[in-house]
Amino acid sequence: MCSQKPAQHDQESNVSTPDRQACASDAQQHPCFSEQAAHHAARMHLPVAPACNLQCRYCQRRFDCSNESRPGVVSQLMTPEEALRHTQSVAARLPQLRVVGIAGPGDPLANLPRVAATCALVRQHFPELQLCLSTNGLALPEAMRTLMQLQVRHFTITINTMDPVIGAEIYAWLYWKNRRRRGIEAARILLEQQMIGLHSLVAHGCLVKINTVLIPGINDGQIAEINRVVSAAGVFSHNIMPLISQPEHGTYYGVMGVRGPDDAQLQAARESCKGAARLMRHCQQCRADAVGMLFNQRTIPIQSEREMARSGQRLARIG
Repeated sequence: MCSQKPAQHDQESNVSTPDRQACASDAQQHPCFSEQAAHHAARMHLPVAPACNLQCRYCQRRFDCSNESRPGVVSQLMTPEEALRHTQSVAARLPQLRVVGIAGPGDPLANLPRVAATCALVRQHFPELQLCLSTNGLALPEAMRTLMQLQVRHFTITINTMDPVIGAEIYAWLYWKNRRRRGIEAARILLEQQMIGLHSLVAHGCLVKINTVLIPGINDGQIAEINRVVSAAGVFSHNIMPLISQPEHGTYYGVMGVRGPDDAQLQAARESCKGAARLMRHCQQCRADAVGMLFNQRTIPIQSEREMARSGQRLARIG
């Protein structure tokens, strides 16, 4: 099941395939794929994807939050047109900008029309910038043709287990084929979709990073196996990131008292990884509207047209 590879569809035969060597070269300018790049290349996340097709027990999305720095939170949502104007504003002030990514606050592929429109606008106006997308992978196989047409080359898939029984503890539900699924059935569907999508991305020459949230007592025994499987599939890198579960964030794990790993647990999980995929160790677990350098957490004034019409100015969070 987990090694299932994508079937070749005739409808994809006329879709251009990225050159993997070119993608690897581009990764040297991508701060999430290269620690060296993180010191000189900037990225920005466009918060155009509010909906999600999966409820993770470590996630609580917030659409109007300026005081938390973690995935799934944004100060405001944007339409594709607002996202383009925001990109234009940031690019004019941030010459180090190299990557435009979409990472939420929901799942980009659960918002595919909005995401596709945003990517098309950015690609049209900024062909030199790399497009990047982060997803849970549930809708990835069905979105492949659109993503390849948009020339998205860098992807992150969050894979937290290879065991559906453990997956049932991590995911409360998923929405797939017009039905809400729960338990082991939901986790099995998710894993199958993730692996089909992963193999398809690699076959198309894309670079793929895997994110795994380390949840002590839940999936800590799965890290080595995840690394083995995704390394064999040909991923570029693997990022083991600590669970964020402060009670005030309102997540299931936070409320239930499941705490994130300490430094020793995180280090042990990383040391258990023996696969070929390089380990990412510089992740900052960014917001879904992050802008700027990965290691330079500061704020600069950025004006959007929406607020210019109100004669106001907002601060875009950097880092």
